[in-house]
Amino acid sequence: MGSAASATVVVPRNFRLLEELERGERGIGDGTVSCGMDDGDDIFMRSWTGTIIGPLNSVHEGRIYQLKLFCDKDYPDKPPTVRFHSRINLTCVNPDTGLVEGKKLQMLSNWQREYTMEHILTQLKKEMAAPHNRKLVPPPEGTFFCAAQEN
Repeated sequence: MGSAASATVVVPRNFRLLEELERGERGIGDGTVSCGMDDGDDIFMRSWTGTIIGPLNSVHEGRIYQLKLFCDKDYPDKPPTVRFHSRINLTCVNPDTGLVEGKKLQMLSNWQREYTMEHILTQLKKEMAAPHNRKLVPPPEGTFFCAAQEN
């Protein structure tokens, strides 16, 4: 066997998600993004809640945004479904459903297996501070998208 065979180790889905859970619960980076599982009894680890604290010097400063992330059985080969629960006004978020639209967020449209939910939350926080989103008027604080639909 050459070195090419040993170069890539594919981490099984549940090991990967357990690693993400451990990191997410500790608080990630500067602590302004975090995530955790919705149901500790879900052995498939599908449903997650993410939190982003709005970036400084933006209309989102000081606001706390909640998101739902759904990791289907093909995660991490395919990205999770990401939906804001807290109302937000961003160019990559559907204004009616809160769904983060894959075609409008480069990380989702160019998904790579190495990416994590942490990467998505961090990218969304950067989107909040991006020039094309920075001045969009945010919805009233404490308002939410309807939790009706899953995909």
